[in-house]
Amino acid sequence: MPSILDSFRLDGQVAIVTGSGRGIGAATAIAYADAGADVVVSSRTQAQLEETAAAVRERGRRALVVPCDVLEAEQRENLVDAALAEFGRLDILVNNAGGWPPKPTLKTREKEFEDCFRFNVTTAFAMTRLCVPKIVQTAGKGSVVNISSVAGRVHSAGFAAYGTAKAALSFLTKNLAQDFAPKVRVNAIAVGSVRTEALGTILNEETEKVMVDMTPMARLGEVEDISACALYLASPAASYVTGEIYGVNGGLTGVNFPMPRADL
Repeated sequence: MPSILDSFRLDGQVAIVTGSGRGIGAATAIAYADAGADVVVSSRTQAQLEETAAAVRERGRRALVVPCDVLEAEQRENLVDAALAEFGRLDILVNNAGGWPPKPTLKTREKEFEDCFRFNVTTAFAMTRLCVPKIVQTAGKGSVVNISSVAGRVHSAGFAAYGTAKAALSFLTKNLAQDFAPKVRVNAIAVGSVRTEALGTILNEETEKVMVDMTPMARLGEVEDISACALYLASPAASYVTGEIYGVNGGLTGVNFPMPRADL
């Protein structure tokens, strides 16, 4: 009798992971390699990508490094073309590239708001449009995993741009799941506060204590917490799951980085 653990394997599959030079993206690329997938690692910084690729190769899998700014249409197309030229197939897309710092609403310019939306939502939409037909043509079926945020589920001062963008990404996930079923599943992860370099820019002893105290699980997340869910969602174990937004955020029911209300 086969083991249930076999359903978490990705043997023979190929994944593109955007923003995989570090943090959640790198951890996801490595998790996929652990499960047997070959991985196309992509971000704007070549040196970081080489580190991720080395970790993939240490696990006996193939890695292709393709620097890409997902905001640029030509670079997105080159990323997908390079993946297909190297591996001949595509099974999984992880839209991880994104992010934006919290900022008081009245100090957020209109262009900043639009840029945040474009970085977190439009790029995922564009990458998915590029990849889904190729997944079906080369593999027959597959999966898209979007990295969203708890900030897109709850309401907080200072998160008008980022929270709105991640809420839109989560809703886009649900719509695309309806578009592409049954051949391509589309799910997302509502990530909480995860110990990454990006979080490190605002993290000190005081802020960490506040964030931990406000998190029911009494700790910050680790990148492996997210990559484990990303592996599940991409694997055959989740073959009956689409259009879902999985919360991996320590039980947060609100943002654990308090921002001041507008001074009116």
